[in-house]
Amino acid sequence: MLALIASIYFALLCNTSFWTAISIGAPATKGQAAIYYTCLFSLLTSLQFILLTLLVNRWTAKPALFILIIVTVAATYFMDKYGIYFDPDMVRNALNTDWRETRELLSMDMLPYFFLHASPPMAYIFIINIRTEPLRKSWWIRPGAIALAIVVASISLAPISQSLVPQIRENKGLRHLITPGNYLISLFRVATHHSHLARETRKPVAEDAKISTGSDMKPLLLVIVVGETVRADHWGLNGYARQTTPRLATMNVINFRNATACGTNTEVSVPCMFSVYGRRHYDEDRIRNSDSLLHILDRTGIHVQWRDNQSGCKGVCAGLATVSTASLQNSPLCNTDGCLDMALLDGLANDIGRTSGNQVIIMHQMGNHGPSYYLRYPESFRRFAPDCQTSNLGSCTTAQIVNSYDNAILYTDEFLASTISLLRKFSGTHRVAMIYASDHGESLGEHGLYLHSIPYSMAPASQTHIPIVLWMADSRDFGIDEPCMRQGANRQVSHDNLFHTILGLSGITTSAYDVEMDLSGSCSHLRPPSPTASAGHR
Repeated sequence: MLALIASIYFALLCNTSFWTAISIGAPATKGQAAIYYTCLFSLLTSLQFILLTLLVNRWTAKPALFILIIVTVAATYFMDKYGIYFDPDMVRNALNTDWRETRELLSMDMLPYFFLHASPPMAYIFIINIRTEPLRKSWWIRPGAIALAIVVASISLAPISQSLVPQIRENKGLRHLITPGNYLISLFRVATHHSHLARETRKPVAEDAKISTGSDMKPLLLVIVVGETVRADHWGLNGYARQTTPRLATMNVINFRNATACGTNTEVSVPCMFSVYGRRHYDEDRIRNSDSLLHILDRTGIHVQWRDNQSGCKGVCAGLATVSTASLQNSPLCNTDGCLDMALLDGLANDIGRTSGNQVIIMHQMGNHGPSYYLRYPESFRRFAPDCQTSNLGSCTTAQIVNSYDNAILYTDEFLASTISLLRKFSGTHRVAMIYASDHGESLGEHGLYLHSIPYSMAPASQTHIPIVLWMADSRDFGIDEPCMRQGANRQVSHDNLFHTILGLSGITTSAYDVEMDLSGSCSHLRPPSPTASAGHR
């Protein structure tokens, strides 16, 4: 009975995002709509009842339902507020979010929301007495209830299947809006998938990789900047109405304006963008269980260092040298909310000077990580005002949110320009280049969506269209015809190109390299076309 009451409560009060989304395909006439919603409510309640009946019993009912109510109300709050979907990628992203990021998502308006939605059912469960009966008399109740629920679900589905099934097929993300089933099933899939991954050893990729550059060439100094949450249509170099990249605009960078991300969250995009498989051959198991590009570089003798101002490298730098801004003490760039991205440059020049030979340095930005965009830039970069000075986006206007978001891009522009200025100092002794790519984009309220992590198949362009920029101190050091590259900068590119482009810039030959995927491949004088990369993708 408690499972049934909880199922009705969840279906009615904790699925507003689902009911809103499903209403788009509902029948137009009132009579048909009434039948549609009644059957759908019965179907939803029956399915959730089956799930809860399998999870709770007389001994675990109260604590289990207490936890379910708290987590479900929290999930509903974030779904309603930001338009997110609790698929496995979103759950994995949430589990890997550190306290600093979690704290930014908490706001005072959660308190009345929790009191209104969670207090009544929790109070009811607290005061109710659960009757116990001998097992010999009650063993049949649970399987009987589940069987009855299956019958009710079947009867409820029959009249609406012609409308509902096509809608679910066309919009598969709808199932990730059904709470609490969405996060429970996703959590189970993540848990079982992670245990599967833990049993496998990392598989080598590009075992034949070697540096083919001549002994008379200067050593390599390549910096890869992994941006955070920057969308292409707010990138000044792409023609945005506001010039959010004024310093880069003066630095002779090559801007790829039609670039797409591998995923819509960091947990997916970062491993993918450093993988030979990429989005074209996406397979999470293979990506997470195989050498990343950084391991290949390290194996050829290139010194690799990961510098982090975020939540880690997601496994792509496992076993390699790492530096975190979290270790900085008494820095004016850091406070209790974290560090500004400029802190990534702290000690970088000294590290470069102390390292001999080829080196690749990856800097992982905090960038435009939301919802606290205002924390990503100092006071001097509040050029677009008024900005949103809170993590509670619901208390700000769209214009204020956009202003704070654009200010954060201005600071990324400053950070990248400062990185280039630092790297120029080494151009006389090194072959120097920098690549910048955002990991994914961001929704700023369009269609009721905020932040990111929408399932990729249904994600808007604002979450998948990202900026990619390449800068070289002297393209001749890399044997690249720079005007040739600029002519092709408007073509469609993606994170998939990064693996092959970085191999090309590093002077590494391997059967895993695909010259057609190298952004500089057709414009290089030094690299002969190497074997097609299909063997590396298998």
